[in-house]
Amino acid sequence: MSYISYITLFKIRFINGLQYRIAAWAGIATQFAWGFMNILLFHAFYSENPANFPMQFQQFASYTWLNQALLALFGIYMWDMSIFDDIISGNIAYELVRPVDLYNMWLVKNMATRLSKVILRCLPILIVSVLLPKPFGLIPPQDIITFILFIISVICAFVLVNLYCLYYYIISFYTINGSGIRMVGMAMSDLLSGFIIPLPFFPENILKIVNLLPFASMQSMPFFIYSGYINKQEALFKIGVQIFWIIVFYITGKFFIKKALKKVIVQGG
Repeated sequence: MSYISYITLFKIRFINGLQYRIAAWAGIATQFAWGFMNILLFHAFYSENPANFPMQFQQFASYTWLNQALLALFGIYMWDMSIFDDIISGNIAYELVRPVDLYNMWLVKNMATRLSKVILRCLPILIVSVLLPKPFGLIPPQDIITFILFIISVICAFVLVNLYCLYYYIISFYTINGSGIRMVGMAMSDLLSGFIIPLPFFPENILKIVNLLPFASMQSMPFFIYSGYINKQEALFKIGVQIFWIIVFYITGKFFIKKALKKVIVQGG
């Protein structure tokens, strides 16, 4: 399949995702409510003794608003359910007879769907969070270099999250119903990637282990860079770690899908 075909597929999925505006507004309302609730909750704890916390409250607020604004970009729960349906129903046979790399096609479809959702949701959240008074709002990055590193890290984290999700499509070839393993994978990634609680709040011994896992290179890393929680030198190293995991996930994903497709049997007529 040529690159032009991938671009065409990306455009189709992207435009299709832009049609769900009502769902986007509902998501925005939910993310505002969750963001305010989370910040006010932690502010109550911070007001007792800020020195006991690993992040400054302003850094935590920026982390929270970026997390909410880019939720559709990094949220593991943003599965493409049509892929699971095709595998379970046997309609995946139509994809297998096409002159297309199935793994790359899934990757493009997932990226397009997530980007369309985040474009509809992120701007209202970013605008409102910037206008909030300190220390409850989103602050600008320290300098242009920090912002560039943030953008690079966002791209790497975005690719890594999509590659991670592809594993669960592949696992569906081996299960009757993959909803159980999806729930486990989503809960595990939400906890270990810092979606529920920022990673610096983890106990130090556990954090050392978590930092070795690919989840630490997902959504948390761009937010740490933007908020100034990590310096530029450390940011460059962390981006290198993100690229490492991208390569590992892509190579192993290609290997496992080839292995799975060799044993696929589609029944019916």
